[in-house]
Amino acid sequence: MEPQLLHTAADGIATVVMHHPEKRNAMTARMWRELPPLLGRLAEDPAVRVLVLTGEGDTFCAGADISSLREPGEDARALAVVAEEALAAFPKPTLAAVRGYCVGGGCQLAAACDLRFAEEGAWFGITPARLGIVYPASSTRRLASLVGPATAKYLLFSAELIDAERALRTGLADEVLSAGELGKRVAEFARVLVSRSQLTQAAAKEFVSGGTDRDAYEIGREAYGMEREAYWTERARGSGDTAEGVAAFLERREPRFGGGVDS
Repeated sequence: MEPQLLHTAADGIATVVMHHPEKRNAMTARMWRELPPLLGRLAEDPAVRVLVLTGEGDTFCAGADISSLREPGEDARALAVVAEEALAAFPKPTLAAVRGYCVGGGCQLAAACDLRFAEEGAWFGITPARLGIVYPASSTRRLASLVGPATAKYLLFSAELIDAERALRTGLADEVLSAGELGKRVAEFARVLVSRSQLTQAAAKEFVSGGTDRDAYEIGREAYGMEREAYWTERARGSGDTAEGVAAFLERREPRFGGGVDS
């Protein structure tokens, strides 16, 4: 099978698999290009409530397939940044399920997910210093906000790999699972997210990202934040999610939230 992105969807969970096992699931130019439109389709699908990104077999992604990016006019950095930004902007919760190597562009994609679950034995690294490449500014800021300035510098300056336990300590991984438990745990947690309010999740995702909308600049960050909080609070009331959540709590049952979020 040629290098490609595979995807399935069931029970509210979409799974995207980077399939290029001959090169540890390294992303080809075609795969980078295909990711944004695929994410766009999944974002618009009301049946999809959670996205899981993973790699084929025992490796997440070893970065970019350099051999596929050497054609004249091919800009590997631009392709990766567009794909990364599309993933970061995905409006629903995103989970990276990491086995084996999560390096270079692979780590870039994992960092763009909301949460990262790793299997023991996984390795993380960002390696442009080995190639004399300038790591994109947006990717650098995202990494630093995730792991802090010192760890970001460690990774970028040295291009050294860190193991899953160190990734957990620094915030690059959120959970580390024993061998054979990763798939089960990710599926379990994804089902939890499917059962929760999409409106709450969408608002939280926007707030955590800091709001880079032009309005934030024009009216001020604090005023913008208050405006968006009022907007999402009203949306939750109008959707019935707040009423359902309170009723479920008082009745000691699981809530049954509706689907669909249009921000």
